[in-house]
Amino acid sequence: MRVLIGSSPEEVARIAADNVIEGLAEHGNGRGQVLGLATGSSPLGLYRELAVAAAESRVDFSAAAGFALDEYIGIPDTHEQSYRQTLINEVCNVIGLPVSGLNVPQGTGGTVAQVQASADAYDAAIKAAGGIQVQILGIGANGHLGFNEPGSALTSRTRIKRLAAKTREDNARFFDGIEHVPTHCVTQGLGTILEAGRLVLVATGAGKADAIAAAVEGALCASCPGSVLQLHRDAVVVLDEAAASKLTQREYYDDAAAGITDENLVVG
Repeated sequence: MRVLIGSSPEEVARIAADNVIEGLAEHGNGRGQVLGLATGSSPLGLYRELAVAAAESRVDFSAAAGFALDEYIGIPDTHEQSYRQTLINEVCNVIGLPVSGLNVPQGTGGTVAQVQASADAYDAAIKAAGGIQVQILGIGANGHLGFNEPGSALTSRTRIKRLAAKTREDNARFFDGIEHVPTHCVTQGLGTILEAGRLVLVATGAGKADAIAAAVEGALCASCPGSVLQLHRDAVVVLDEAAASKLTQREYYDDAAAGITDENLVVG
C-alpha cells in the first residue's frame, strides 16, 4: 500500500488523478479502459483533474466503461439522488465518459430475489468487461467502502446490504429528511473491489482520520471494511493533512513516497 499526502485539496486531487491515469495504463494491457466509480464529495476534485487531463489529451475516456460501486434500493435510477444520476452529472458530464458506457447496480425489482439476481449479474458483467482496471474509492467515517458497512465479509460479492444508521444520517443532507433516505442498497462486495487492478482511495478532512488510521494501520477485520486495502497488491491512499493526522508511520510514508532511483542500487 502506498500512502501519499497532499498539502492542499488541489494537490490531493492531482496526485489521485495521476495515479488513476498511471493505473489505467499499467493494468489496461491494451484493452479499453474500465474504471470503477465512487460517488461522494471525496473524489470530486479527482474527477475535475481527470477532466483537465482529458482536455490536455493526456487521457481519453470517450470509449471507456465505468462501473459504479453501489446504488440505492427503492428509488428509480432517474431519481436525482440515485447514484446513476449522480455519476452522470459528476463523472460522465465532467470527464467525457459516455453514458452508454456507465454501468450501475440495479436497485429496483419486483422481488428481493430479482434484485439479488441482478447483483450477481453485475459481478458477471465486470468480469465480462475484463475486470476493473482502476477502482476509485472513498471511505466512510465508520470505515465503510462502497456500502460495505462494518461487519461485511472481507470476501463478499455484489449484494443487497442494509445501510447503517450513521450512513443514513450522513446522507440525509441530500434528501428531504432522513425518513426519505433509503434503508437498503446494492453494493459491490469487498471481494469484488479487491479484484480491481489498482485501488485509488481519496480521503480528506479530520472526520476521516480515525477511519483512515484503522484502515491503513489497524487490524485486518470486518469491523473496519476499509482494512481490506491491506490485502491489495496495488492500493494507493491519497490524503490531505487532516485525514492523515492520526497515522503513526507518517515519516515512513513520506520517505517511501520519494521513490527509488538508480543511485540507490549502486553498491559502493
